[in-house]
Amino acid sequence: MPRKRPGALRAARGTFEGRRPPAWAWELPSVDRLSPAPSAEVHWALGARAGNVAGLLSMYRRFLRTPGRRLWLVPSGCPGCPGCALDDVAVVRDELADHYRAVPSEARRALGRVLRLLDEEFRHRTFPDPDPPAAHWTDWSGDPYPWWHRRLYADNP
Repeated sequence: MPRKRPGALRAARGTFEGRRPPAWAWELPSVDRLSPAPSAEVHWALGARAGNVAGLLSMYRRFLRTPGRRLWLVPSGCPGCPGCALDDVAVVRDELADHYRAVPSEARRALGRVLRLLDEEFRHRTFPDPDPPAAHWTDWSGDPYPWWHRRLYADNP
């Protein structure tokens, strides 16, 4: 009987597409406002980091609940510290984008719907940066920063 080559087995090991999450993932609490199936996929794909998605969405919503018509982004006081870096909502949105790319397709669609609603309010309530410094447009590899980094911060109104 023919067997699969070891490389084919290793390549398939990391994929979740087309596979149903195991029973343990369905028993865990839902992630933020996702329905049970996408929540189970998030738990299955991210493991212990699944709770981080709910926490990041909570931080994002907390920023958007700030009173006032227009919001200014606030830079982190200590950007090198992993916990303090999350004081900047743009870093929170970066983390959410990383998690979004790491989950399977059904969970990605559900998480994308949640993020689109939050992003729409974020764009509406923050100001675009009309003249950012050149270093603010690209990261160290030359790739452009996402749009949420190109909003006005409180220290340069």
